[in-house]
Amino acid sequence: MSTATEVIAHHWAFVVFIVIAFGLCVFMLAGGWLLGGRARARHKNTPFESGIDPVGSTHMRLSAKFYLVAMFFVIFDVEALFLYAWSTSIRESGWVGFAEALIFILVLLAGLIYLARIGALDWAPARRRVVVKTPAVSHTNPHKQ
Repeated sequence: MSTATEVIAHHWAFVVFIVIAFGLCVFMLAGGWLLGGRARARHKNTPFESGIDPVGSTHMRLSAKFYLVAMFFVIFDVEALFLYAWSTSIRESGWVGFAEALIFILVLLAGLIYLARIGALDWAPARRRVVVKTPAVSHTNPHKQ
């Protein structure tokens, strides 16, 4: 047997998987093209959502804060998943696992405190934030006699 035949014989399952995956992709693309509608109408390509006609432009400018909040949510959500996995195996991990989880939580807490201190979690724009000013205390007597 040649070397190429041995490699194919050794990895036949992977080759079958790749062939089936590409075949399925081609089948789905061809099926959509063959079975898809070809009707053209005046309102065919206009966006329509929840029974409401579109108003205005679809090109809205969003603040980067929305994307930051979404990234923070994903980051902290994944950490919650890690903590859930740790909590299901608490008996097997013992005190060493508890100490590692405690360090993990402290690192998360430090990251959350850092984000709060730099203002990354402030949702309101700077022009709407209310600055609380304390009144200046005067040590002079305002009532002169």
